[in-house]
Amino acid sequence: MTAQLLRLVRIVLYVGLTLPLMPVQAVAVVLNLRLARTLPRWYHRLACRVLGIRLVFDGKPVEPAPALYVVNHTGYLDIEILGAALEASFVSKADVANWPWFGWLAKLQRSVFIERSRSAADGHRSAIVERLDQGDRLILFPEGTSSDGGHVLPFKSSLFSVAEYRHKGVPITVQPIAVAYTHLDGIPLGRSFRPFFAWYGDMDLAPHLWTALAMGVLTVEMTFFPPVTIDQFASRKELAAHCYRVISEGVAASIAGRKPTPAAAARRQRPKRRVPQPIRVS
Repeated sequence: MTAQLLRLVRIVLYVGLTLPLMPVQAVAVVLNLRLARTLPRWYHRLACRVLGIRLVFDGKPVEPAPALYVVNHTGYLDIEILGAALEASFVSKADVANWPWFGWLAKLQRSVFIERSRSAADGHRSAIVERLDQGDRLILFPEGTSSDGGHVLPFKSSLFSVAEYRHKGVPITVQPIAVAYTHLDGIPLGRSFRPFFAWYGDMDLAPHLWTALAMGVLTVEMTFFPPVTIDQFASRKELAAHCYRVISEGVAASIAGRKPTPAAAARRQRPKRRVPQPIRVS
């Protein structure tokens, strides 16, 4: 199949899949039906097949809710990839809500839109906590932007303040997840081909998407690391540092083809337990 024909087939199938389901999801969201949480995962799994994305899993996501999935970010394809793997909503930057098409889809998946400036930290924490209090699972990109997929950018520890929230007296579950784009048509994805799938920097969306649609089958490896809570760490900065270490190691190992098991990686990055502070009596 030629590149032009492949692109056309994918566009037709993707639009044919998406348009009929948008009003169904909209009604489910308005009526707060269980379908509003389950339909997106089914949809994204089909969308990955249409777009030529093959998913390989190491480990599995935690099931209890509420939960916070902490993930590295490579670009817009992550939405389909993570949506297919997790029954969860995204924490997204506020301007995405105004994007044509992608903004509509983000709203239909019940995304939480936040301003990521320091001055808006309290506001975004409140918005996320409100959803966690409803028993939702949320996907957080703590880099604050997307990368080239070859490495992980530093995590913003301010976004981990929500991990201090306690649902019914219990700290929420935080699970680090590494996502790595590793192969194209079964061949290791080299540095020169990575920008065809990773969307970052000042890349224009439309031309990038047009090129990606004509590429072959992309293999994406996802590593689900053991879950943790804030109580295992001295501070949210240490929690952020732990998530950064295990995710960075997972991405690097997947790209190099030497992927360790999540359990082994977690043992090497054993978190420090939070030390209880003495209670002062006046």
